[in-house]
Amino acid sequence: MNFTRWSARLPRTQRRNAARADRGARRPKPAATAGGGSVPAARGERADPSGRGEPPAAAPSDAAPPDAVPTLDGLSVHDLLGQVPALVAVVYGPEHRIAYLNDTYAELFGSRAPGTPARQALPELTELGLLPLMDQVLRSGKPRTVKSRRVPAGGPATTPGPRQEGAAPGPGRSRHGYYTFTCSPIEMAAPRVVAPAQPADERAGEGAVDGSPVDGSPVDGSPVDGSIRVAALRKGVMPEAVATEAVATATATEPVRGVLVFGTDVTDQVESAERLRAGERLQREAAVTLQRSLLPQELEQPDDLRVAATYQPGGTDAAVGGDWYDVITLGAGRTALVIGDVMGRGVRAAAVMGQLRTAVRAYARLDLPPHEVLQLLDGLAAEIDPHQIATCVYAVHDPNENRLVYASAGHLPILVRDPDGTVRRASEPTGPPLGTGGWLHTTGSVPLGPGASAVLYTDGLVERRDKDIYDGVAALERVFAGATGSPQVMCDRLIRALGITAEHDDDVAVLVLQHPARTGHDAELFHNAALELLGGVEAAPRARAFASGVLASWRFPMELRDLGVLAASELVANSLQHGTPPMRLRLRRTDRRLIIEVTDGDEHLPRRRRAEPVDEAGRGISIVATIASSWGSRRTPGGGKAVWCEFALPTG
Repeated sequence: MNFTRWSARLPRTQRRNAARADRGARRPKPAATAGGGSVPAARGERADPSGRGEPPAAAPSDAAPPDAVPTLDGLSVHDLLGQVPALVAVVYGPEHRIAYLNDTYAELFGSRAPGTPARQALPELTELGLLPLMDQVLRSGKPRTVKSRRVPAGGPATTPGPRQEGAAPGPGRSRHGYYTFTCSPIEMAAPRVVAPAQPADERAGEGAVDGSPVDGSPVDGSPVDGSIRVAALRKGVMPEAVATEAVATATATEPVRGVLVFGTDVTDQVESAERLRAGERLQREAAVTLQRSLLPQELEQPDDLRVAATYQPGGTDAAVGGDWYDVITLGAGRTALVIGDVMGRGVRAAAVMGQLRTAVRAYARLDLPPHEVLQLLDGLAAEIDPHQIATCVYAVHDPNENRLVYASAGHLPILVRDPDGTVRRASEPTGPPLGTGGWLHTTGSVPLGPGASAVLYTDGLVERRDKDIYDGVAALERVFAGATGSPQVMCDRLIRALGITAEHDDDVAVLVLQHPARTGHDAELFHNAALELLGGVEAAPRARAFASGVLASWRFPMELRDLGVLAASELVANSLQHGTPPMRLRLRRTDRRLIIEVTDGDEHLPRRRRAEPVDEAGRGISIVATIASSWGSRRTPGGGKAVWCEFALPTG
């Protein structure tokens, strides 16, 4: 654009332009923009927004120019490291000779003479295990760090080596301390040692004090080839041995390689962490004690089964889990086995678990079928906490049937191993977890004859974050197929084989049962005898004669034989009067007790009641309860009932 032609058409334009040009010559030129361009002259001339020819406001006089930024060129290494509230030691050479110790280091361990090898003068580095680390740093040129090294109280760890003249040992720490040490590779400029008559050169060797380098290189800590270059040390502290070595190095124009040892006091952090760990440890011990107190302190041992259980809390935190197990003897040789898992962790889960376990024992005493026990537990779980879900499997073993009858509420399947080593899953039927409601549980069964074993477990044994849970069940099957020994040995073997350690992140409960195959003398201690009660009232004398002959053949004492015959007579008479066919009398002995049981087709369970003096009936159950160790009744799966009593065998 031609401003000359344009301005010629305007009145007084040339005069105004001349005035502006005169003012512009007296003003400094504006700085270039950040992008490197300049403002066009025509626009620059309109810097006066008023248009009255007034000069713009002057900038503040105290504004510093952009290049007036403080630098570290004049900062001495001694001034920098001496004010750091940390342990600082600078060593050089393969022997790690002392080049510099800051005041903090000297106060703790005492001052030392420069040029002395660290192995002699700094024994604390040996005790702290830093000398091998410093060797690695010197060889590799890479920094190394060791954390939380303990420094004992009462001064230096050992008697220090040579000190400077007049220097005293450091007072040390009043209590034990912990330091984290970082060893970094550095390069130091080698000082030139010249005759005292040359003050210029002498001043040149004092680069560490006035900030000027000994060889012209900067000493502000700027990196050189990936390492830190530190200037020579203060005047007068370089011993003759150091100076000689330094002169040779300086002549070769090579820097002196060394190590900067930097120790940070982390005592407070270490002690806080230790207190935290101690508190967590106490909380975990209390939590585990609470969890174990809610589990059976000692398992009941049935006559016909061998059982063992293992519980291992998961993780290292203080939260407890909700895994539980139990073994309940029901009478007449029958045994209930239960295992469950309350979802979640914490005291709330443990509290729900304790209530469910107590309820299971109460319902088991009613001798109900497994599916009815779970039905009652389902309603109770919803009442305890509607937001808490639990899984459970309840199984009953009857030695007369050699079967395991069970019901499952969302729990993992029972594994049964036959005597030939074949493992089968008792996976059907199953229902939803406890607490969901609205579901009718059903009962299933699986054979469990002599020589067979079974395992009940919680999901912590087989569940892994990176695998499907049924892959874990398959792995458990393979391990269980080859597991031998006692139930406790099998529990431990399953735990180890599946990789359960103290750091496992979930609780684990395992319950193993065996139905041993008895031979020889043991087989003589377990007998069964049964009689079908046919006909009418004549069945009672036949039952008494049968019981007398069987008990005599088992070589029981006369007193026990008479009591057994009386109990069998009363139970048969009660069944003949109140029951319906089919009826059966069963006698069974184990190594610890005599069991008498009568079954019939009626489902009404007898009750013990007080008979009046004028009553002619109603005393049979009271007589049985008086002479027997225990008695009970239950409904049978096919309809009907069973009434039984037990006599404890004399020991010895």
